[in-house]
Amino acid sequence: MKHSIRDEIRGVLIFIGIIWAVFALDLILPGNFTNWGLTPRSLKGLVGIPLSPFLHGNWKHLLSNTIPLVILLTLLAGSRTRTWPTVAEIILLSGGLLWLFGRGGNTASGTIVHVGASGLIYGLIAFLIVAGFREKRFLPLLVAVLVGVLYGGTLLSGVLPSVGGDVSWDGHLCGALAGGGLAYLTLGPNAASPEAEV
Repeated sequence: MKHSIRDEIRGVLIFIGIIWAVFALDLILPGNFTNWGLTPRSLKGLVGIPLSPFLHGNWKHLLSNTIPLVILLTLLAGSRTRTWPTVAEIILLSGGLLWLFGRGGNTASGTIVHVGASGLIYGLIAFLIVAGFREKRFLPLLVAVLVGVLYGGTLLSGVLPSVGGDVSWDGHLCGALAGGGLAYLTLGPNAASPEAEV
């Protein structure tokens, strides 16, 4: 079944709207939603695998994730992959990797809890770049180059431990591994995926 950016832009806006609505509810309701984030190797932290992309610590965190998400989800909607199953797979796979291998334990400021959509963002960056080269078609290759120009530096620097203690570099790394691995395994010149129309 073919799909296009025009067909899926509403879904992109709804997805972003849900993230903003969750943040607004977190401001209004008692408690702290970020407590439901991903805590590696803890039973409670399993809930954070699907929830953490929708949870953000502050306005700056939310805003810094919103623009890349809109751009990358829109580009994904124009690819030949199934948009929302791919998003779900990146979230679950990157979250699972982070739960297994991510930094856990306690710091001076408390237990390490990973929240935010940056793992998904890094997953989408890697997915779109790898997909472009795997599909060997002009438009996906053009998208791969565009994403590489826009976010290649971020991809390379964001997966290094040197980015700072409060940044989930390991979440970025798990997202990139999940997205790139997923594109490599599921896409290629002969992959049976729907052809998209921009």
